[in-house]
Amino acid sequence: MDDKRPESRDITSITLKILFICLLIAAGFWTMRPFLTAFVWAIIIVVSTWPAMLKVQGYLWGKRWMAVVVMAVGLLMLLVVPLSLAITTIVDNSGQIIDWFRSLSNLTIASPPEWLNNVPVVGPKLAGKWQHFASTSSQEILASLEPHLRNIVSWFVSQAGNVGMMILQFLLTVIISSILYAKGETAAKGVCRLACRLTGRQGEQTLVLAAKAIRGVALGVVLTALIQSILGGIGLAVTGIPAAMLLTAVIFLLCVAQLGPILVLIPCIAWLYWSGQTLWGTVLVIWSIPVATIDNILRPFLIRKGADLPLLLIFAGVIGGLIAYGIIGLFIGPVVLAVIYTLLQAWVEEGATEGEEDER
Repeated sequence: MDDKRPESRDITSITLKILFICLLIAAGFWTMRPFLTAFVWAIIIVVSTWPAMLKVQGYLWGKRWMAVVVMAVGLLMLLVVPLSLAITTIVDNSGQIIDWFRSLSNLTIASPPEWLNNVPVVGPKLAGKWQHFASTSSQEILASLEPHLRNIVSWFVSQAGNVGMMILQFLLTVIISSILYAKGETAAKGVCRLACRLTGRQGEQTLVLAAKAIRGVALGVVLTALIQSILGGIGLAVTGIPAAMLLTAVIFLLCVAQLGPILVLIPCIAWLYWSGQTLWGTVLVIWSIPVATIDNILRPFLIRKGADLPLLLIFAGVIGGLIAYGIIGLFIGPVVLAVIYTLLQAWVEEGATEGEEDER
């Protein structure tokens, strides 16, 4: 009986220690929860733009604080200012938006072009639907859409408080990013030590690969979205779509969210045909085809250039992360899969090496 008491005490002590550590982790997580989203975004931004920050520092005579100020101002200009202006404009002009839609009652929808009936499979159905809308008065169409429009505008107005919280989160992101820019090397050393402590000799390799995955996704997703939005904006401006700049910004956000520019281009094409501008509508249709499909070629090339990982793994991380975590999952998903892939690969190679040594 006496021999079992020390073992029992050890089990009790270990259990209590584990519970205490779990409580500390939970308490720390709960305390940091309001800042967690901003902290994760700050890490993604700093890791993605660290080479650019070093170049800025080189241009500013090696002064880190000057480079941090430049990068912080750049983040403010890219995140906080455009969002604030966009939301303020929507809220202030909500009544004018409804009046603008009402003014469309004078527009007439042109008949469908003859070539649409010749499109295989879907052509006749599309032409029939088009003809139905052309024969329906614009007042009836707008009357059916106006309640939905009012709900959308009312939602934007009611979300003003949430938008204020979002702007606050962006400000926290900029502040945390500035701190990480200033102390980047120290933070990197600490994270490397932690990774090595947790995963052994593969820790640093895993960390480097995770950073490359973040940069690769940032390069592939953001740059592709920028190119698509610029090309889409050119098409909107040339064909005379109203508020082309605002719609270009919406295209950029949709492309970053992996929804594509079609959600903006298709209504614009429909509006051109609706207003009788058949020629410009056809031009925008032709222009929209490469704009909507260029990401299938450009994004894989850019992501592969930034991260030496299987392309299928990166795509699974991007799409799965987006579904699971939202926009921030675009970066979290590939990083998680990259870490798992690296650890599994190291584990399998280590087992193969030990098997070869045993055979010898």
